[in-house]
Amino acid sequence: MATQHIKNERIDIRVTPEEKEMFLQAHRISGDRTFSGFITQIVKTKSIEIIEKNKKILVSERDRKVFFDAIFSEQEPNQALKDAASKFKSLQA
Repeated sequence: MATQHIKNERIDIRVTPEEKEMFLQAHRISGDRTFSGFITQIVKTKSIEIIEKNKKILVSERDRKVFFDAIFSEQEPNQALKDAASKFKSLQA
């Protein structure tokens, strides 16, 4: 059974008459039942896209930093890394 969410928050925006007409035209074409539902779906979809893209950027920046910190670090490899390297070399032989 789907969970029902109470929609009691409002967002007010100002647009030009041309923008409003364009949004209304897109709404009519989309077949959505309500203009509010149409706008909500469009904004929600775009918001998810922006958030996901930002997460990927943050992860790749973090991964890049971790990688280069490990490569250029003066720290000696720990025993687990030495063991893994030995095992890898033995499998390549």
